Amino acid sequence: MAPMETKPMRPIRLAQDGRTVEVIDQRQLPHRLEMLSLDTVAQVIEAIQQMVVRGAPLIGVTGAYGVLVALRTTDDEAAFLEACAQIKAARPTAVNLAWAVDRVVACAMAAPAGTARQAAVLQEAGRIAEEEVDNCRRIGEHGARIIADISRAKGGQTVHLLTHCNAGWLACVEWGTATAPVYVAREMGIDVHVWVDETRPLNQGARLTAWELGRAGVPHTVITDNAGGHLMQRGMVDLVVVGTDRTTFTGDVANKIGTYLKALAARDNGVPFYVALPSSTFDWQLQDGLADIPIEARHADEVHWVQGATRDGPARVRITPADSPAANPAFDVTPARLVTAFITERGVCKPDRADIAALFPEKVQND
Repeated sequence: MAPMETKPMRPIRLAQDGRTVEVIDQRQLPHRLEMLSLDTVAQVIEAIQQMVVRGAPLIGVTGAYGVLVALRTTDDEAAFLEACAQIKAARPTAVNLAWAVDRVVACAMAAPAGTARQAAVLQEAGRIAEEEVDNCRRIGEHGARIIADISRAKGGQTVHLLTHCNAGWLACVEWGTATAPVYVAREMGIDVHVWVDETRPLNQGARLTAWELGRAGVPHTVITDNAGGHLMQRGMVDLVVVGTDRTTFTGDVANKIGTYLKALAARDNGVPFYVALPSSTFDWQLQDGLADIPIEARHADEVHWVQGATRDGPARVRITPADSPAANPAFDVTPARLVTAFITERGVCKPDRADIAALFPEKVQND
């Protein structure tokens, strides 16, 4: 078994000067590994919107450090609050962004202006990052027990897990959500293989999840998005585990476009369908995911063009006719009835209000 590399580096960090926020430019992976510095609020917003950083937990942590950037670029309180509001609105679907920005802003306003406020904001942003790391590790431990049960039922034969998009450490600071159970299961000596959906149009599975798993020595195979149902029909998938960008406290799940189709295929073939998420990704206000979760519509160019690499380096080519329009909804909603269970930092629960409330009683108000 190849050595594990579950956290080779963080996708966000403070530079050695202790002031500059640095992030991996995930648009360049897997062909180039580049760091970008975020010195202004405009750069923070652009990084979030242009998917330099992506994945709900990482977007939240970036927003948290964005508050620090905003505080360091203006002495005017009204301008600071407006900058934070702009960061908060950078992407609409992932609830972690608003949650993290609001939390750090509240911390800022509770501290005296000046260096004490900056220190408080820096500490709170760092605390959010470390909490997400700890949450993901715990998700991994709870999810690995599910994988272990399947392994025992199969007599130690390979457990085949299918995932969609990238819910690994690139999306979460460390460990990931959907990938964390795989990493922990591997530490336990369990034989796991991952089917990696390519996840068009931006190919986060083919570009990012495959890159992560390869660095960690995890056996994996990249498949087209439409191959998942075929594999399930033939008994080649033991479980599906995905992440989420926003989940209602009643169990509806918003995740990368195409997740709903995987859930339908899993239900039709009797394959358990799990969603791995930290509590920061629950929306404790929304009940009806289909009606209430905002679905981001991204630019059509992401559908028209694909980025790859040639012998001469990175290249971008158009794959559609020049006069063909394209639609690009970034997410879909999987209703709670199609989800087997949630894997959270506090344990595994059913995708319904009562079970979620049992794990997070301080969050859900029961009538």
